[in-house]
Amino acid sequence: MHSFPEYLLQGHANFMAGRYAREKDRIRDLASEGQNPSTMIIACCDSRAAPEMIFDAGPGEMFVLRNVANLVPTYQPDAGQHGTSAGIEFAVKALGIANIVIMGHGRCGGIKAALAPGQNPLDPGDFIGKWMAMLGDLPGQLGKNGLMTASERQTALERISIRNSIRNLRTFPYVAELEAAGKLAVHGAWFDISTGELWIMDSDSGDFIRPNL
Repeated sequence: MHSFPEYLLQGHANFMAGRYAREKDRIRDLASEGQNPSTMIIACCDSRAAPEMIFDAGPGEMFVLRNVANLVPTYQPDAGQHGTSAGIEFAVKALGIANIVIMGHGRCGGIKAALAPGQNPLDPGDFIGKWMAMLGDLPGQLGKNGLMTASERQTALERISIRNSIRNLRTFPYVAELEAAGKLAVHGAWFDISTGELWIMDSDSGDFIRPNL
């Protein structure tokens, strides 16, 4: 039998002695009264881009959904099992979320795989390839004439993908309805792993800008 990772046990011990001890009343209230976050973050699984770390969030403050490359599919009410769509439905309908933030990040492995299909060690029939196919022909439209470097193409697609996911998110009828009524706001953001900077998508132009803090 494999033993549970020791560093996780030590991390939990540190949590109990530190954060839990400091915030136990709040955590117990969340346990008894339920969660009531105002913001949903749709982020990547990448271990370097944890939303709770980036936004310095406490327990109960954010409803976080993470998948490969922070993608949002179109609304597909069929017999399939749609994990991301289920999370969105729960956040909007059950929790009454006021903000949905789709947050991409630099050096994203999923985006890299989409730009170089067949050039990574994944199985040819892999789940990631099928998942990233959600981007359609967007990867092939970048830098066709060699005018962009590989890193420029990747950053561009990471940001284009965020805008694409926002378009897909708006195909969910209840999202579109609440956004039109001013009861739900949809945002895009891009996190630079190497510098820690957060770039926010301008809702009018679609450009990513660094906010003045």
